[in-house]
Amino acid sequence: MDLQQQQQQKPIRVVFVLLPGSLVLDWAGPAEALRIANQRLRAAGQPERFEIEFASPRPTSIGSVGVALANLSPLPAQWHGPAWVVLVGLPGDTIPIDNAETQELLHWLRGQRFERGRLELVTVCAGALLAAHAGALSGRRATTHHHHLDELRAVEPRCEVVANRVFVIDPPVYSSAGVTTGIDLVLHRIADLCGEALAAQVAQTMVVAQRRGPHDPELSPFLAHRNHLHAALHRVQDAVSEQPQADWSVPRMAEVAHTSARHLTRLFVEHAGVAPLAYLRRLRLAAAQLALASGASVTRAAEISGFGSDTQLRRAWHQFGLPGSPSASASKA
Repeated sequence: MDLQQQQQQKPIRVVFVLLPGSLVLDWAGPAEALRIANQRLRAAGQPERFEIEFASPRPTSIGSVGVALANLSPLPAQWHGPAWVVLVGLPGDTIPIDNAETQELLHWLRGQRFERGRLELVTVCAGALLAAHAGALSGRRATTHHHHLDELRAVEPRCEVVANRVFVIDPPVYSSAGVTTGIDLVLHRIADLCGEALAAQVAQTMVVAQRRGPHDPELSPFLAHRNHLHAALHRVQDAVSEQPQADWSVPRMAEVAHTSARHLTRLFVEHAGVAPLAYLRRLRLAAAQLALASGASVTRAAEISGFGSDTQLRRAWHQFGLPGSPSASASKA
């Protein structure tokens, strides 16, 4: 087993760094997404992937809404295995750095060496300003809350500040625009590490109606048609999204829902706005796209996503109006 494989097997230590007044939703939402991901992994008989920790220059702090935070860990002195440092926002039109806690945090940040797959930096909202003051965004692309875009440009002129984006990915730096977009970014990272199906389940558990991506608000195919609260239908969609390549039929889906095939079709149309087999084909197409993006051939992508042949995959590709062709997508991988 090589070093990269060993790193992938280790849980990721996720350290949320909190200062006095840290915006609670900036860290609570992403932390809950990671907790739910662990919960789902355990339920599936798989090991947890995330070790969640809260650190601060002081052992106690006060959050943005007045909640008292105690037993906070000290800022880590060393790292063993893969880790993320998560910097979150603070209230105010600008981000002051002239207090003792912030100065201690910046000094600590300047001593970190961020590297993809080893020690990565995640910023939520104005957490990007803290990263910029520490020099961690020099030569990077990043975003922040729209109220702080000009401030970020002034603090770090060598950073390419991206406006009007939910989040920006420039490994080992991952930045989000603020508040709920931190959840979007963490869901994206969960999808990268644990698969789109798991990320969709986490989003549904959190009742996130629409997952947003780094370029536009286009809905993930694994979450499309899930903006409803029908438990039996979600159970079917979970099963299909986890194994789109399985030999699914409407009667087999109905068995998962504990209903008749005719009634399941009515449920899909009424609550999801799509027929069961059309939903299945869209998920299989999304799985094929992921396989192609990972370097699989068209034949292999068709096989692992549940299409009976290259021809079926190409037919679905054009049926759903995807640009280009499976062959073109495979050649870009």
